[in-house]
Amino acid sequence: MAAARVRKAPAPLKAGVLIVDDDERNAFAAKEALEVLGHDLVVARSGEEALRLLLKQEFAVILLDLHMPGMDGYETARLIREHPRTRDTPIVFVTAVFRDETHIFQAYQVGAVDVVFKPVDPFILRAKVGVLTDLYLKTAQIKRQADEQHRLMRENASITEARLAAELALRKARERQDSILRSLPVVFTSRMAVHPFGALFVSDSIMPLTGFGPSRFIDEPEIGLGRIHPDDVAGVIECLMKVSELGAYACEYRWQCADGAYRRFLDQGVWVPGEQPGEGEIVGTLLDITDRRQLEEQLAQARKMEAVGQLTGGVAHDFNNLLTVVLGNADILLRKIDEPKAHRQLAAIRAAADRGQTLTRQLLAFSRRQQLNPEPVELNRLVREFAPLLKQAVGEGVVLDLQQAEAEVFASIDPHHLENALLNLAVNARDAMSNEGRLTLRIEQAASPSPHARLVVSDTGSGMSPEVRVKVFEPFYTTKEVGRGSGLGLSQVYGFVSQSGGRIDIESAPGEGAAFILCLPLTDDRPLPRMESGPGAPSPSGSERVLIVEDDPAVLSVCLDMLSNLGYRCEVAVDAAGALARLKADPSFDLLFSDVVMPGGVNGIELARRAQSLNPSLRILLTSGYVGESALAEVHDFEVIEKPYRNTYLAERLRAVLGSPATDRGHEPVSVQA
Repeated sequence: MAAARVRKAPAPLKAGVLIVDDDERNAFAAKEALEVLGHDLVVARSGEEALRLLLKQEFAVILLDLHMPGMDGYETARLIREHPRTRDTPIVFVTAVFRDETHIFQAYQVGAVDVVFKPVDPFILRAKVGVLTDLYLKTAQIKRQADEQHRLMRENASITEARLAAELALRKARERQDSILRSLPVVFTSRMAVHPFGALFVSDSIMPLTGFGPSRFIDEPEIGLGRIHPDDVAGVIECLMKVSELGAYACEYRWQCADGAYRRFLDQGVWVPGEQPGEGEIVGTLLDITDRRQLEEQLAQARKMEAVGQLTGGVAHDFNNLLTVVLGNADILLRKIDEPKAHRQLAAIRAAADRGQTLTRQLLAFSRRQQLNPEPVELNRLVREFAPLLKQAVGEGVVLDLQQAEAEVFASIDPHHLENALLNLAVNARDAMSNEGRLTLRIEQAASPSPHARLVVSDTGSGMSPEVRVKVFEPFYTTKEVGRGSGLGLSQVYGFVSQSGGRIDIESAPGEGAAFILCLPLTDDRPLPRMESGPGAPSPSGSERVLIVEDDPAVLSVCLDMLSNLGYRCEVAVDAAGALARLKADPSFDLLFSDVVMPGGVNGIELARRAQSLNPSLRILLTSGYVGESALAEVHDFEVIEKPYRNTYLAERLRAVLGSPATDRGHEPVSVQA
């Protein structure tokens, strides 16, 4: 009877370690490193062979090579996690190739608990595998003890002793595991399955992520949900409520850290059932993806700008050619017709064409594809002289406060585009103040971080929320009601300042007004003396010989009329080949007036270079409705006038290029057919 009561000792528990590697040398090295642990080491040469072995045998840990022919480590891990038998088996990825953050994050996504890089340090490999096999053995041992507990009540003392030993071993294993977790760029969590989903465990890596230690999350169950952005809370709660039903979860949200700033986290994990029905906990990971999301948003913004630029560039050239014809003929008819009603109708045509020109320039400005003519500008003088027009634009209810710098501030900028940018900012400020308040323009010279000019336009209006502030420069974005704004004004300002080599910053808060800070490049050059013309002065004319090169017949016709009426002796060509043939046959032309974009493979810039090689004294004036990125990037010293252009402006630019005087008209205008 006594012999019958002696129970045969159970077979000792052993852990199986599956090594999956197609390289025999790597597999042999792993076996050599782990042999001392005394576990069953099994080698598989491929992902397919590993899956077959997992169906037959249970393993405590899987060492899985990422880079294998056929089924790679990612696919193998995914299939392991999908099978109920192996979904909880720890996977340690071993790789010599995929070391960047993207692949490491992908490894954790498919279920890895750790990543080891080749060549593997045997001590590190034994330590990592030892932690996982110890956990496996202790878990199996506890389960066996639980199954036999009703038969071992009389052996309580020995069982208690064994349990204490197991707990001690488990504690040591957890200490080793915590050391490993602290070294990883991810936070491991365990939380309760009921609202407010209080934390049961948080790894120490939460501290650098949020500014709070792990104990704060365990002692204050509400802190996890309580600091989520209000717009994201409902989605997170819904996601966690369904985890017991779905078995896994993944959600993304903004969380307010200890410094008050919001960081964006990716929170994902699985449901771990408890011993009793309905019991369990949520085990997951937390990863900071703030920088990644910001890069994605910047990329999206860059693509949006590129799309707008391509769309604008596709139509700008032809559209500006049409506007040149409309404005040119309107100017010619206004000078020839004295009937008042016809004058009003022509003025309406010209005003409509002006609005079309403004819209095209706004789009080109935002996409930074406009032609700029930067020159030295004294900002105090420019703003002072432009102030009366700004005052007229904002109305009597707005006080215009001009604060000039004590000394002169010289910036290299296109003055006409700068005036247009100031007008856009002033009109926006007026609308934000509901036509009543204070608009301040302050000019100053700053030294930090590098010397630059600062032009600050501030108002006392309603201000902007952070959400509006980050979108305010986007094309077609506006907070105004329909019909009160195109959403392109601030986009134009942003594009112009950026293309000029500067930047624009915003300081604003709801109810506290807004300040737009234009940082512009300084220059050591000084403006040239300006030629003043009295009101009503006639357009400057001349008698020089001009070769007009334009492929659009309608634009060519109106340009020929303009220059002939100004007294110039004109001949025409429709492409670069024809122009060069005329210049070779007759080198006595004084000026070449050419479109930049032309058919035939030779643009206006290249034509100008070839023409000056034939006649070095030949003056050049180029024009274009849209020159495109390739031409803009081409370095040249030629003057460029944008289409559409007014008769008066064209006349002034012609005289400037030809070197002024000449206003005589002692000859009949010559008109030559193309």
